[in-house]
Amino acid sequence: MQCGDRTVGAIGRLIAACLISISSAALPARSADYSVGNSRPPHLARVEPEITWGNSTSRQLSMGPPGDPISLRAHLESFGVLYSFVYINEILGNVGGGFRQGPIYAGKLEASLTIDFGKLAGVNGLSLFANTFQIHDTGGLRDRSFGRLITVSNIEAFPSTRASEIWIEQKWSSDRFGLRLGQLTADGEFFSADYGKLFLSNDWPTITGANLPAGGPAYPVSTPGVRLRFDPDDSTSALAAVFNGDPGEQRLRNRAGTNFSVDGPPLVMAEVQHRYNQEDAAGLAGSFKLGGYYHFGRFDHLRFDRVGLPLASPSSTGVTRRLGGTSGIYVVAELQLQGGGPEDGITVYTRISASPSDRNLVDRWADGGIVFAGMVPGRPNDKFGASLIYAGIGESARGFDRDMRRLTNDLRPIRSFCATFEVSYQTQIMPGWVVQPDFQYVFKPAGGIVSPFDHTARVRGGPVFGLRSTFLY
Repeated sequence: MQCGDRTVGAIGRLIAACLISISSAALPARSADYSVGNSRPPHLARVEPEITWGNSTSRQLSMGPPGDPISLRAHLESFGVLYSFVYINEILGNVGGGFRQGPIYAGKLEASLTIDFGKLAGVNGLSLFANTFQIHDTGGLRDRSFGRLITVSNIEAFPSTRASEIWIEQKWSSDRFGLRLGQLTADGEFFSADYGKLFLSNDWPTITGANLPAGGPAYPVSTPGVRLRFDPDDSTSALAAVFNGDPGEQRLRNRAGTNFSVDGPPLVMAEVQHRYNQEDAAGLAGSFKLGGYYHFGRFDHLRFDRVGLPLASPSSTGVTRRLGGTSGIYVVAELQLQGGGPEDGITVYTRISASPSDRNLVDRWADGGIVFAGMVPGRPNDKFGASLIYAGIGESARGFDRDMRRLTNDLRPIRSFCATFEVSYQTQIMPGWVVQPDFQYVFKPAGGIVSPFDHTARVRGGPVFGLRSTFLY
């Protein structure tokens, strides 16, 4: 392991150890809805990775009495029972580059249920959340066209009807402490930038999705875990969690979301946050997050075998060197450049992360962008912006490519990085329904992998055009 890798690993373990006792949820630069212990409406928590609602509301409200014809929703809500449905569908077209070109259709129906046992049974601070997905598509662009690394659409997944999260949470001390237990995902709370959720390519970061077993505990796969949250004051929060470290590959081992195994080595994640100028405070708002993770499993060295020879060498044993654990550190920042209200104005965001390169395909990763909200006259709920995602291929993986060229006369290109640029506009048609035209350009798919049509050339990048519709009830 190189010195830089040892440093990243040590820092990642240090952060995980130091922060294991504190917790929180991901927060945007500013929000008028935030209060201690209630960072977002529970029934919208799983919606946010795909859509930023702003001031929009459920389609039910715009329908009037026909939206709840027998007052079932209102009656259940009086007992602390909330349910919602979100349907997202989209058409995306890869018009050049990748393994193949052409349009695809994708859709996801999500049903979620939240129960407040304080209202239902007088048990204050106790709640339950559960959600399910029905995922359907004609072939995702990331997997079909661009080599399965950077996300093109954050609803892309194996077509299935599957359970997702189901957990209970107990809060106490005026909601400043919270303990959550059950089938969890990490992407709703850890390593997220709320303003980035405008973009179709914004997802569980590539550096965790590519490096952790089965992509880690993130959409559409959940896994058993426990999460502790602590809010010492209104501007500081922290969270820590322990997950089963191998949630099971969604196509083979976890097709229905019912893999409740705890046999995998644990994955520990921790994050601390600081916010300023929140809610109605004067001045421009902002937030910063520092986090880390450590996986206690064993991982293959990407370049050398068990006796130290290059895996590409004809003399190699072909058995990779096994390494103990992997880790990563990350920072997230969201800064308001111009204010126009609690959720309006101009905001920039970034996420930056690093991991050891000897055992991880992606050893450095960053994304960032700028979002304009409420800036279009007469369209207070519209948002638009631009983003960029970068994933760097690790030194050991690049070294393997060089060894293949040097030792076997394989003229494959040496992988380097992949990136995606996106421009998107989200417009509210009516409360509960938004439509989003989108443009992306993918650079060096999967880091510059070999073309199946020419083993000396890379798969070409190219543009992607799309249109998404999201309906909330």
